[in-house]
Amino acid sequence: MIAANAAKAEIPGTPVHDEPVTERRFEPAHKPILYLEEVTVSFDGFRALNALTLYIDEGELRCIIGPNGAGKTTMMDVITGKTRPDKGTIYFGQTLDLLTLDEPAIAEAGICRKFQKPSVFEKQTAFENLELAMRTDKGVWPTLFARLTGEQRDAIHEVLETVGLTAHRDRRAGELSHGQKQWLEIGMLLMQEPKVLLVDEPVAGMTHQETERTAELLLSLEGKHSVVVVEHDMEFVRSIARKVTVLHEGSVLTEGRMDEVQNDPRVIEVYLGA
Repeated sequence: MIAANAAKAEIPGTPVHDEPVTERRFEPAHKPILYLEEVTVSFDGFRALNALTLYIDEGELRCIIGPNGAGKTTMMDVITGKTRPDKGTIYFGQTLDLLTLDEPAIAEAGICRKFQKPSVFEKQTAFENLELAMRTDKGVWPTLFARLTGEQRDAIHEVLETVGLTAHRDRRAGELSHGQKQWLEIGMLLMQEPKVLLVDEPVAGMTHQETERTAELLLSLEGKHSVVVVEHDMEFVRSIARKVTVLHEGSVLTEGRMDEVQNDPRVIEVYLGA
């Protein structure tokens, strides 16, 4: 880890420790933004994560696949602070120790998570949902009396365009299709200006057309955000995958290009089938 206590002190909410910092070295061409090293999580003797080591590069789109019980959900839980590991280290950037932060602080730092089931304000319009999700002072008085600036309205319109809901901006979220609700929630996360976006099974329950549109949406975010997609739909994964990581029994089984992964005998045996 290329870090120093002085650098840590510059990040609000990050405590300074006196212990020596372990230096990490990566290939110069790579710029990881998320580091998980030797992360282990046990539940009643069952190891959900088993010395998991994973690096996510800045701006990359990464797909995570694996059989049920491989540790995919637990991996996202430890990144977002929902679950604390028994051991291991998790860093955001090269200086921010996520194990020192709670869930709200991790979200504020720039890591957002999209769960499988969409969670939107169904009685509010698509525009209003994005307005509510914007990074602003959420105190009672600012919320009651705030007026959108031109810049804020432009930001909302830009996200509506990104997620393909411009024509539906004035529709209540409850009237949108399942796929449109998923896109709206992704838009709500984008309003928070995340650096890392964790997306859990985004196309479950979607029509073929919605699935194709979701692939286009996630691909459009590549380079602007680091996007980690957990998905079981292999056709969808093939349509967006740049690099695929396969988890098995809480560890990385293999990772690489989709064609490499799907032809790996170990992956075929434990996940894809003969």
